Amino acid sequence: MAQPIQPPPPEFAASSLAELARFAEAGTLPPVDRWQPTHCGDSEMRIAADGTWFHQGSPIGRAAMVRLFSTVLRREPDGSHVLVTPVEKLDIVVDDAPFTAVELRAEGSSKDRRLAFRLNTGDIVVAGPEHPLRFAEHDDGPHPYLHVRGTIGNGLEALIVRSVYYELVGLALADDDDAPALWSDGARFSLDPAS
Repeated sequence: MAQPIQPPPPEFAASSLAELARFAEAGTLPPVDRWQPTHCGDSEMRIAADGTWFHQGSPIGRAAMVRLFSTVLRREPDGSHVLVTPVEKLDIVVDDAPFTAVELRAEGSSKDRRLAFRLNTGDIVVAGPEHPLRFAEHDDGPHPYLHVRGTIGNGLEALIVRSVYYELVGLALADDDDAPALWSDGARFSLDPAS
């Protein structure tokens, strides 16, 4: 049985990256990938591209409620999203990515760099082999994503907000590589959407 999820650290910007990494590793989520209940219908919920959660067209204003729902969110093999418990599974509409990465902490440089992101739900994710970054080109420009959980390629991602994306671009350009890229936790991520 999963243990309760810890609340986010109170001072993301003031914590060391090592403290943030330990905190991220200690968080425990419900085992939603093991739960296979019967589909029960529509949750009448939607996650907008900016990370705002809605129920029946109205924003969900309680951060604790959004955080709770986010822990039982799963992406299905067909790409759809559901809220799942041991006894029910409900559809939820996700406009882009179910999370947004709203804050960045970086330590080190080039190959020794580690990047930690705070999500709109308060979760902390350190980019690396288990949590890769990817950059996709859309009609309105590049969209950077961070893998949060589930199977890479069909799991849950966070859209990195524009201000954090600009921080990432600045870090990549400061490394003075031939092709702009970022390193985090030993993994290299190209900023080129085509790669």
